Amino acid sequence: MMTIQDLIQTSYSGDLDQTITYVNLTIQAIGVLVGGIVIWRASIAFQRRKMQERRRNPFFETTYSKHWRK
Repeated sequence: MMTIQDLIQTSYSGDLDQTITYVNLTIQAIGVLVGGIVIWRASIAFQRRKMQERRRNPFFETTYSKHWRK
């Protein structure tokens, strides 16, 4: 087990490097961004499909609704 003095010495000498920690944090941040963009685009595609299905719904297409202004 390292003492506090040994930890300070290794930290200031450059032996204790934090590069791996920062790389892991960067990879996680990029993963969250990519995942968020994928979920965002999927929700937009789902919403478009849902709106198209509502437009094609023949329930309200009756002869009265088509010719009510005439």
